[in-house]
Amino acid sequence: MDIVSIIEKKKLGRELSDAEIRYFTMGAAQRSIADYQLAALLMAIRLNGMTREETVRLTLAMAQSGDMVDLSMIPGVPTDKHSTGGVGDTTTLILAPLVAACGVPVAKMSGRGLGHTGGTLDKLESITGMRVSLSMDAFIAQVQRIGLAVIGQSENLAPADKELYALRDVTSTVDSLPLIASSIMSKKLASGAQAIVLDVKTGSGALMQTLEESINLAQAMVRIGTDAGRRVVALVTDMGEPLGSHVGNALEVKEAIDVLSGRVTGPLLQVSLALGAQMLVAAYAAATADEAEGKLLYALNTGGGLQKLRDMIAAQGGDPRVCDDVSLLPQANVVRNVPAPSEGFIQSMQTTHLGTLAQHIGAGRREKTDVIDHSVGFVLRRRIGDYVDAGEPLATVYCKNDEDADLAELSIQNAIPILRRKAPPLKLVHAIVEADRVTRL
Repeated sequence: MDIVSIIEKKKLGRELSDAEIRYFTMGAAQRSIADYQLAALLMAIRLNGMTREETVRLTLAMAQSGDMVDLSMIPGVPTDKHSTGGVGDTTTLILAPLVAACGVPVAKMSGRGLGHTGGTLDKLESITGMRVSLSMDAFIAQVQRIGLAVIGQSENLAPADKELYALRDVTSTVDSLPLIASSIMSKKLASGAQAIVLDVKTGSGALMQTLEESINLAQAMVRIGTDAGRRVVALVTDMGEPLGSHVGNALEVKEAIDVLSGRVTGPLLQVSLALGAQMLVAAYAAATADEAEGKLLYALNTGGGLQKLRDMIAAQGGDPRVCDDVSLLPQANVVRNVPAPSEGFIQSMQTTHLGTLAQHIGAGRREKTDVIDHSVGFVLRRRIGDYVDAGEPLATVYCKNDEDADLAELSIQNAIPILRRKAPPLKLVHAIVEADRVTRL
């Protein structure tokens, strides 16, 4: 078996066998196949696609190219949730403690910020002393003890995917549905959770910007997980505007604490409850989503979710007092209101531009070596469909200096068009995707 014959086969649009897929996958993980040959194969896959069977084979091969986490010693059904990436998307910090408070173990491996999207690990590191790197034994022991842990992925988790992803990024092969689906699901399968809920974003700030593309991606990932023996369901949720009002690491932690404390409601809570409900159903802790949401609301209203967040912060070396005093989070040097440039209704938001703004003022990385400023970001004061008067605060920016605040003010005004006509608010959840059906809402 050789890589040239595999490239030739896929170039002609033929289906690759399990042995052929495992051959090039291990070659990628071990770096024994040249990058230019892997790049040629990736382009052939991008142009000719993969069958459902091929996509499952690729996902399993990438998952099995490194460590496979065994969570069988954790009582109950270990659950996980994955988002395809968004702006102001702080659902993990809300739903994970709420789900754990309902008795379902949450064993979550998260990532860092990527491009214009925020990362859960960067948000958690806003908390003084918080560790997001634990040994596998410590990770499992913590979930056994308190029912919840959120950590970074191990270096040897799906190493083939790391190599192939890096090549996709520089060869214009990122936008391939089987490659996207297998990349995401290989890490989820390797992470060991038996029940997985996927949050597939759609809209101006999403990886897939049309609803049909997002549903297709959700179906592909659900099918992969189901064929691999996991309980998987996906929600297609909107990213036509930031989900929460707060964008930036410490600011998003603050908003999560505000939600869990009962001080804040709105779209972020609604989507967190919808995703969390699916996690409870997938873990057999509720028969229906309505029953599950009732349990989550009880955990929210009685403080059980906030207590679980405290427990996790303390277990991972952080200062749990932040749950009662958000002023302990990093504070920005410059705080400034952004005035609305005219009166009218907010028509839309260029969500990717807003996420990129947060990245440029220090809340994200443009290069892997960049150091994040956890204190910076912005808080949106209005949503799509809201009316604003000229000069009324459109947002509040939190920056390290006046130059960044000037940039943030102009960028936010440009990214949020205001017109005389009223625009309808966005739908939060567009569809539920299960193994055998798609329910459009």
